[in-house]
Amino acid sequence: MQFEDELQQVLPPGLPNREELIIKGAAHLRLIVETNEQFNLTRITTPREAAIKHVLDSILPWRLFEKAGLVLDAGTGPGFPGLPLAIVLPHVRWVLAESTQKKAAFVEAAAQALGIGNVEVMPLRAEDVLKKARMDLITARAVAPLTKAAALFGPAVRQGTRALLYKGPDAELEIAEALPEARKRRLLMKVVERFELPENLGVRCIVELTQG
Repeated sequence: MQFEDELQQVLPPGLPNREELIIKGAAHLRLIVETNEQFNLTRITTPREAAIKHVLDSILPWRLFEKAGLVLDAGTGPGFPGLPLAIVLPHVRWVLAESTQKKAAFVEAAAQALGIGNVEVMPLRAEDVLKKARMDLITARAVAPLTKAAALFGPAVRQGTRALLYKGPDAELEIAEALPEARKRRLLMKVVERFELPENLGVRCIVELTQG
């Protein structure tokens, strides 16, 4: 599959390490397709949709991460958004947490095969990783509703870590529903970035959680 061609078309100009992401991002997507034959990593495997919904979606808010030292990707699945962001921002260190052992093993193997040296994969739940180490940022794409995310990440955020969570078009509604939990845990929630994926493939909001 010509994932390189699709990535060349959809990735924005001016993206740091764009050519490297085209090469390594395409290789990552091919590994996912191959591994999907043994066990399900993702339902998105057509080249165009994978390029947009996996890689482009992961990297569009890259500027929000560029000044972080250590970032936790909570529940990285097959490596999103952590691996594409690690390629774009090689000066940032990334911990990719995935409690499903097979998925964690896949991400570990993919990072080694692609030569991405600024990531560490942990086969653990994100909340267990946060008990062991202090992070500058927490991020997640396949994250629980914000009410639950506030409970999961609240203790770390209270200690000075920020969270940047990828949410859908109804993020403001989710924030409103999570307000009682956020107040209880003295957290602030707000949408800090909103973008539309091409070809009507969805609207993405980035919700920031900080100390209240």
